[in-house]
Amino acid sequence: MPAPAVPDLLSASPSLRVDARRVRQALAFAFAHGVPESTWAAFFADAMLPASAWDAGTFGRELFVAELARSFGAITIDGSAYALDAGWIERVLASPPDDAAVVAQRRRILAELDAGEAARRDLERVYALLRALRGRLELTPMRHADGLRRRLEILDALRAAIDGIASGFHGARSELARVRAYGEAIKESEAYAALVRLLDYDDHLATVDVRVRVGADGRVRALALARVRENAENPWVRSPVMRWLSRIVLLVRGYRFDAEEITARLVQHVFDGLEDVLVALVQLIGDIEPYLAALAFRDAAHRAGLRVCLPSLHDDDGAPANGANGGGHVPSRKLAGLFNPLLLPHEKRIVACDLVMSGRAAVTLLTGPNSGGKTRLLQAIGLAQLLGQGGFFVPAASAEILVAHGMFASLGQAPSADASEGRLGTELLRVRALFEVLCEGGVVLLDELCSGTNPSEGEELFRLVLDLLAELRPQAFLSTHFLSLSAALEREVAGGEGSIRFLQVELDADEHPTYRFVDGVARTSLARQTAARLGVTRDDLRRLVHRSKRAAGAAADGQAGAPRSDASRAAISDGVARVDDSSSK
Repeated sequence: MPAPAVPDLLSASPSLRVDARRVRQALAFAFAHGVPESTWAAFFADAMLPASAWDAGTFGRELFVAELARSFGAITIDGSAYALDAGWIERVLASPPDDAAVVAQRRRILAELDAGEAARRDLERVYALLRALRGRLELTPMRHADGLRRRLEILDALRAAIDGIASGFHGARSELARVRAYGEAIKESEAYAALVRLLDYDDHLATVDVRVRVGADGRVRALALARVRENAENPWVRSPVMRWLSRIVLLVRGYRFDAEEITARLVQHVFDGLEDVLVALVQLIGDIEPYLAALAFRDAAHRAGLRVCLPSLHDDDGAPANGANGGGHVPSRKLAGLFNPLLLPHEKRIVACDLVMSGRAAVTLLTGPNSGGKTRLLQAIGLAQLLGQGGFFVPAASAEILVAHGMFASLGQAPSADASEGRLGTELLRVRALFEVLCEGGVVLLDELCSGTNPSEGEELFRLVLDLLAELRPQAFLSTHFLSLSAALEREVAGGEGSIRFLQVELDADEHPTYRFVDGVARTSLARQTAARLGVTRDDLRRLVHRSKRAAGAAADGQAGAPRSDASRAAISDGVARVDDSSSK
């Protein structure tokens, strides 16, 4: 019979995306001796993914995609913990497919997993069986005499995995049905029949009935063999007479091998017949993991009182894209209940916000005080775009997203010991990098643009960037502390639709950030309030100075038990502790 199609869950057209030659070599060695657990991750480090125009180098570090993958890279199934391949999940998340059919397929699978518990239980059960099989192939301390038994246990785990795959996803409407179809096709193959015969022979050579005589004290007095029934239904089981005749014939011909050697060769023969199946199952483990991570993300959000969804995706003309619902209206970005998923593992209170932005607004300016949530909002917008276009849940209760062909994110310039430019030069290189990689209609996320130079020159550069961005019709989100310039821009576009939208951090009655955003431009950065909160007012700093001087004087007079430097450090540490205590509030 022809080989069944590989149960590919990440591509529209089923294919073997791992390097089959390398996997076969590793499997052969694993069957004979075992391989390190790290072997499997190497196959997915260079496994093929559907084509993507997105370059992770322009946004991955800024959006902490690796950290996001790790945060949902541990799951529990029936009380057993499993570590997912975070590096592989990161690769999948950072490569939104160009092919709309691939995105639609992933959305169908996740929708079915989200709709009912049966599909999810089947997915987790299949994954646990596959991981058990893979675990058998890994290195374990053993003696040479245990080698044959270990290989039989591997084949037994393989049979359990195939049976589990063939019995799962009954009635599945999504591409999860591919998994069941693959298992059913394998069970109809001669290679599987040979596997069953071998394991049945190993497990059921014969049935022995015994008669036990027990005395009045409950102890066994005698044990007698009543009857032996050999498993005649298994073609590998031969009668005692035929087994003796076979041995005599082999001895007469000069052959010198025992039953264990023959069994070992049969075991290897059965394994060789199913090697291609094992290669496909290695890939299937990797295909399942992004969906398990997505479900773990959904569960974590629900525990925090938040919701996720599969967004509606639209092209910039309002037409539905990538198999999503909706269309036929002015393109827009609507994110209700948007939150930053990077905050979930820290178990802090997360404030969700609602954003509605017209598709005609090329640029959105964010203003407001430091620690008001601007950077976190930029990350949330970027991750929602990334996950939504990848076909996965987005961190929002409901969402409409415009399809983009790439993303550029710059959310903070960390100092570098070998930096060749100062802050101004770094800012200019940052701007150049933006226009080198930005494609028309792409997503732009910039935090504190042009803050590395004096205000007048910074504002001039800021205007230049805005003017040029408008020509590329991007989905651009920029945070800035140029409040005067932002207010002037707001007045310029007042009364018209314009290409700039303005959002500011919402403040409560006490002028504390609520971590939500409303229309408009902030009137102040609340620098004084922030300084007071962190203990950096004139009075706070003067107290630290006086404390340091008193400690130095005490050391000079010989009244301190520690050397002067220690006393000074103690005073400074006490002051810093006070600042830290203020900031925690």
